[in-house]
Amino acid sequence: MTSDKRQVTSDKQATPTNKRDCNLSPVTRHLSRVTKAMSYEEAIQYLYTAAPLFQQQGAAAYKPGLQTTKALDAHFGHPHRRYATLHVAGTNGKGSVCHTLAATLQSAGLKTGLYTSPHLTDFRERIRINGQMIPRQRVVRFIKEEHALFETLHPSFFEITTALAFLYFAEENVDVAVIETGLGGRIDCTNIIRPEVSIVTNISLDHTDLLGKTLSAIATEKAGIFKAGVPAVVGEATEETRAVFEAKAKNVGAPLCFAEDEPEVLASSLNARGKRLYETRHFGQIEGELTAPCQEKNANTLLCAIRQLPEGPLRTALCSVEHLRRGFAHVCDLTGLQGRWQTLQERPRIVCDTGHNAGGWQYLAQQLNEVPAHRLHIILGMAADKDVRAVLSQLPKGAHYYWTQASVRRAMLADKLAAHAESTGLRGGTPYPTPAEALQAARAQAAEDDTIFIGGSTFVVADILGTMQ
Repeated sequence: MTSDKRQVTSDKQATPTNKRDCNLSPVTRHLSRVTKAMSYEEAIQYLYTAAPLFQQQGAAAYKPGLQTTKALDAHFGHPHRRYATLHVAGTNGKGSVCHTLAATLQSAGLKTGLYTSPHLTDFRERIRINGQMIPRQRVVRFIKEEHALFETLHPSFFEITTALAFLYFAEENVDVAVIETGLGGRIDCTNIIRPEVSIVTNISLDHTDLLGKTLSAIATEKAGIFKAGVPAVVGEATEETRAVFEAKAKNVGAPLCFAEDEPEVLASSLNARGKRLYETRHFGQIEGELTAPCQEKNANTLLCAIRQLPEGPLRTALCSVEHLRRGFAHVCDLTGLQGRWQTLQERPRIVCDTGHNAGGWQYLAQQLNEVPAHRLHIILGMAADKDVRAVLSQLPKGAHYYWTQASVRRAMLADKLAAHAESTGLRGGTPYPTPAEALQAARAQAAEDDTIFIGGSTFVVADILGTMQ
């Protein structure tokens, strides 16, 4: 499969052919040549060229406010009002919660939309119905039909993508859509929906340049998805963030539940099959395909949330033990989820995970520390706008390190990451210019019984998955 995750550069061959063309933007000139017979690759090129992509450019691509989103929504006739929605925000875990919710709804026979970000190897991963990615031709048709509007409104990449997702779900008559916020919540462009439940998984320091430099500031942004009369569930909270959530819920009139206060998951452990087995309060034993320690918190958040749903088809579908067991056990197959402690190869075992901040790494470090250091090879790259030292401080001493950088503008240079690692006591690692070269080196050094871990950045995992397809 051809990867489209990298930002495609603008058309350097596009030069004006007459005086009229000189008054057109480069994007419009490009479109004037290709819209009549646009390919999927050209549609994706337009998306990446016309609208900055956050996973490539970071804060420079961020467009706050909902004015453009609301204009797009009105243009398409408010499509999100034609189906039920579940809304999920949070620093970590929201992807796992979204995919597990979708898998359970699919297991109940409901036609289920799923909107998540970022994608790993294919733009269409963001928009799925019953696990199937949006067809290429629908993406092409959307760009061909609506590019004139985009040239007027100048929406961001995420605003365009969200509009496409909401419209596509309505066109396909989904019963329900699980919607993940892109960044924050309060002014995230998904926040025009009125969901059946609003979920915030947890809060930790991430995207501090955009969301605020304290936990309370970030919690304020995430709590912005709370709405009057809509049950709100918070998976994990501290004393600092709990006060923020309580104040926001009271202010808007949202019934609020903290999942930790009345835990649905009583205990969990890995069983003989290598799956995570949950002992739950109301649903008996549930076996989960996602095995990382953090999934216990995610499962507790999810099970608490479904019990807060109002009476109706969604609550009936999600509270069914049969549906939950199937959803938890087959979440990857049902929804296409990748990058959550995903095994790519055995002997040597190669595992990847998209955890990319200090909050996520508190769980990843637990798993890595279970591997003897002399048998552990870690390929790590990070985005330059992350708290690199907070992650490096949690890495196991004595492992073999391969520092690298992803193929995105936001990536920290491998040499710079290596220098940071050296200053935190992680010595002896070698920098590599690409994740593929780092993996080649790790494979050459690893014994059959060793473990190779790939992570630190969603984009490093994306690069590796792109080379292995």
